Amino acid sequence: MKKRLPQLSESDRSRVIEMAWEDRTPFDAIEASYGVSERQVIGLMRKHLKGGSFRLWRKRVTSRSTKHVATRPAGVLRAYCPTQYKQR
Repeated sequence: MKKRLPQLSESDRSRVIEMAWEDRTPFDAIEASYGVSERQVIGLMRKHLKGGSFRLWRKRVTSRSTKHVATRPAGVLRAYCPTQYKQR
């Protein structure tokens, strides 16, 4: 059974895409923050990115151990890159 994508505001959808694009942000952190599973993130990226950008992202994410908590190196305990959140 397919799980429905939660209703996201434009800014939340943009943030999910930004987090997915980040190499160091695991899918688990996106799901904990926004309730969007890895499969749903892939669908969201497919829908909102240009075809070439989506293919580039999928190729890059597929080979990244940092996108999945279970395959991350033991010393990485954070869910995001320290420079990811912009200061005002």
